[in-house]
Amino acid sequence: MSLSYFSESHGLQGILAATFLGILLLVLRFQWRQDKQRAPLPPLDEIIGLRIYPIKSCRGFEVKSARLLRTGFDLDRNWMFVTNNDREFITIRTNSDMTLIRTAYDAEADHLLISIKGRDCNIKIPAHPTDEWLRENTVLAKARIWGEETDGWEYPDDLTRPISEFLKMDVRLVHKGPKPRVLRGCGAPNLLGRTEATRFADMMPVLVTSMTSMTQLNERLVQEGEDEIEIERFRPNVIIRGSEPWNEDSWKSLRINPGDKGGPLDMDVVSRCLRCQVPNVDPETAEKHIRQPWKELMKFRRIDPGLTFKPSFGWEKASSDRSDG
Repeated sequence: MSLSYFSESHGLQGILAATFLGILLLVLRFQWRQDKQRAPLPPLDEIIGLRIYPIKSCRGFEVKSARLLRTGFDLDRNWMFVTNNDREFITIRTNSDMTLIRTAYDAEADHLLISIKGRDCNIKIPAHPTDEWLRENTVLAKARIWGEETDGWEYPDDLTRPISEFLKMDVRLVHKGPKPRVLRGCGAPNLLGRTEATRFADMMPVLVTSMTSMTQLNERLVQEGEDEIEIERFRPNVIIRGSEPWNEDSWKSLRINPGDKGGPLDMDVVSRCLRCQVPNVDPETAEKHIRQPWKELMKFRRIDPGLTFKPSFGWEKASSDRSDG
């Protein structure tokens, strides 16, 4: 049926129909080109490690499985140490000895165990304290993290005095209080499309890294005459095997398939993890290397256009589906 037949038989109606058909063909052609040019999905990958760090900047531990909440893995960064005088958080960045403070989980008693490497220090507190327990045994106080004021349930001084003596500074242990720490930066509600919060993690609730990328970084370190390092230095929550180095740079979302346990879990890839020199610290000894891996990462991983003076390793994510998987 020709265009002229439509015009002569139906006038304006035919013209509109033909115009619509032309636009539809153009849209379909444009969509076909987009589909043709769209990059294929990356190959399926495998989670090979899960790690939790209950106290910010203290040594964490590996687990076989973990419960993911909207605020991150259960127990992860629920606690941190603050200075008693100005309520400011402290990390490995300013005191590398914090990595010698070790944590463990007693699942049977549901206790968090805190110790110090090489010292006679054994602290035990409820891993999942109830509101009633917190009101009876702690005090809700102010705490500051990255220039932001939040709240935390402060434990008594005598409980953590061995930590203050070890760090040579008057510190207090705090458990995240009820005030939400709403995500900022790339995860701000106006950018993410919803409001999400975290506890005492720096930026986002979950950090994912690739062992294949770690392997390439180690190859580069060896070429520079340095020793290989463990991926634990980057303090990831999820470690994937990785199909090729830095393939994760192209991710927009991450789907974890738990098999028959309730369907897949989707997570938004929110931002690159831009690195400071914490990975320069050996978590076993607390010794800080004066150059590596910071120097090597600066050579080839300054890839984020928003912050070019820091290298990237790993991606930070926010849960976008089930919150209790």
